[in-house]
Amino acid sequence: MKIATYNVNGVNGRLPVLLRWLEYAEPDIVCLQELKAPQDKFPEAALLDAGYRSIWHGQKSWNGVAILSRVGEIHETRRGLPGDPDDTQSRYIEAAVNGVLIAGLYLPNGNPRPGPKFDFKLAWFARLEQHLATLISLDAPVICMGDFNVMPTELDVYAPERWRDDALFSPEVRQAYARLLDQGWCDALRERHPDEVVYTFWKYLRHAFERNAGLRIDHVLLNPLATAMLRDAQVDTGVRGWEKTSDHAPVWIELSDA
Repeated sequence: MKIATYNVNGVNGRLPVLLRWLEYAEPDIVCLQELKAPQDKFPEAALLDAGYRSIWHGQKSWNGVAILSRVGEIHETRRGLPGDPDDTQSRYIEAAVNGVLIAGLYLPNGNPRPGPKFDFKLAWFARLEQHLATLISLDAPVICMGDFNVMPTELDVYAPERWRDDALFSPEVRQAYARLLDQGWCDALRERHPDEVVYTFWKYLRHAFERNAGLRIDHVLLNPLATAMLRDAQVDTGVRGWEKTSDHAPVWIELSDA
């Protein structure tokens, strides 16, 4: 089973790219982030024509998350993280699909740092940590994936000295990510590529993609049962070079049959 995550940077504006990638990569389950579409503007019909059922948590502007499946029904289990009833940002969606629990997220950027946006990022991360602690030991494969907006180590960022003051590379955020690994979650890309430079995002400016001046901010975390099933983990880097594409590339894993 092939399971992927992709920050599409606007699901309607980039719909041709998304549909092209779905046909090319043939993922079974997909988490999408940064839909930039209100609930009633999600392209459900076009995705269904492509063979994918979907659930989504839409929001105008920069947020919005979705889960797609071509391998059966999507049984939604949660929409939004617990712990803050005043949080109206569409950043988390969770569902059971084909025997796997999928948690899709779009973690806040947090810039500028310091400031209220950074404080919100840390608080959101703390809520995620508390919720994932309740999922890791479930008697089923659990996958938490999406745009985490964090580079966990210096290996995950081109020219790390230029990012010291950025919210995505701050010590507090990197420590929060490390605490998820301490819970027992496995970073799938690092499990398969422990010492390689692997990026998932390149800015549009200054030919960043052509220079491979990127960041690894899209992650796939696996609970122990899912880790035991992991066969491969890769980035579809070439998609970033397509015309009118997102500044992120899709990340995917392959699991053996349970």
